[in-house]
Amino acid sequence: MAHVLVLPYPMQSHINPMLQFAKRLAVKGPRTTIVVTRFIINTIDVDAGPVSVEPISDGHDEGGMQSAVSLEDYFQKLDEFGSKTLEELILAHEKSNTPFTCMIYDSYVPWGLAVAKKFGLPVIAFSTQSCAVSAIYYYVREGKLDVPRVQAIESFEGLPPMERSDFPSFAFRDGSYPTLTAYALNQFKTEKDDWVLFNSFDELESEVVRCLKKYMHARTIGPCVPLMDVDKHDGSDTYGMSTFEAEKDSCMKWLDAKPPGSVVYVSFGSFASLGVEQMEELASGLKASDEYFLWVVKGPDRKNLPREFIEEPPEKGLLVKWSPQLAVLGHEAVGCFATHCGWNSTLETLSFGVPVVAMPLWTDQPTNAKYVEDMWRVGRRVRAGEKRIFLRDEVERCIREVMHGEKSEEIRRNSRRLRDLAKKALREGGSSDQSLNELVGYLNAKAKDRSASQF
Repeated sequence: MAHVLVLPYPMQSHINPMLQFAKRLAVKGPRTTIVVTRFIINTIDVDAGPVSVEPISDGHDEGGMQSAVSLEDYFQKLDEFGSKTLEELILAHEKSNTPFTCMIYDSYVPWGLAVAKKFGLPVIAFSTQSCAVSAIYYYVREGKLDVPRVQAIESFEGLPPMERSDFPSFAFRDGSYPTLTAYALNQFKTEKDDWVLFNSFDELESEVVRCLKKYMHARTIGPCVPLMDVDKHDGSDTYGMSTFEAEKDSCMKWLDAKPPGSVVYVSFGSFASLGVEQMEELASGLKASDEYFLWVVKGPDRKNLPREFIEEPPEKGLLVKWSPQLAVLGHEAVGCFATHCGWNSTLETLSFGVPVVAMPLWTDQPTNAKYVEDMWRVGRRVRAGEKRIFLRDEVERCIREVMHGEKSEEIRRNSRRLRDLAKKALREGGSSDQSLNELVGYLNAKAKDRSASQF
């Protein structure tokens, strides 16, 4: 029997989609185990459903990533301690009756590949980014695309016309993030026959998927978003892990009292943090839009809110420290999602058919926002002003256009269409379901080969 080891990068935005994928894989038959750091296991309740959970170390068992002296230090310790403890885990299972037969590793954990090869385990890469962003990194790494030297491209290998501001942060070799750029560009050291799984679906990124298949065994298996009417196997509308405690009751009670399509939901994810000036502009833009809004402001960020928002919360707004995002997006009162366009949030809003006000900050977000506005036509992108700040007038303009503008009905129609395509891809016979079935066949064959070689 196949026993798959799933290795995500130890951040919520990477663990959640890979955990959701692992659940769907387990339902198809293979035994599935996901590994997360000891710090995460000790501080967060992880409900993995049919998936087993095992610990490894990142060298920061007591404090996690936040306790590292630098990003470089964390990467180094994660590589060193992660490799060692992962080897110990694989060895322990080798001596049991449940040995691992394959590893599916996050493309941001390249050391996992080295560990797997040491034990002769077949390996499959998993990308938690869009196919478009992954393609850009692959093309830059292979020397097919030289982003720093271009202000724009007409189109390239499945990509649409793009300006420099549309590219992901780590595509610039001359950029400000050398460590992260190196990680991003070295994700796909692949050959043509190597499997790479993408958290997307064919109908969403058909052109770039077609081009990626020329260079690797690319398959889309997403969206890796819990959807009750698709994921009937575990009956859950949550991923099963969150680093924050959601204020579910207050959010849902407040939404229940609002008219359909009347609320702007605002959240910048689990990692991003907004400064004082950006908070001021966003708060003013929300207030000027005269729409109801539900705004997630994490505890550490509350000090950056305008004083009047703290002393006298706006009449039409509700501020919470964290929300049950999937439940919020599925509520009929929500009319649009003002988001940083992280890939998980983007896939979630697409899966629930909620229009977007895109406010990208960095990493893959500018590219996702480009697709939101120009390719999928499901929202508007707020353009940053000086100092890369989203100004209040621009925030207000985009909210009004998405909620009530002349293109608002078209935006809602496109959003509903992609929602339906996302669910179709996951249902039996859909494109992502077919890819998952193909994967299961491959995993079972590899498990059989591995078992035979040991006799």
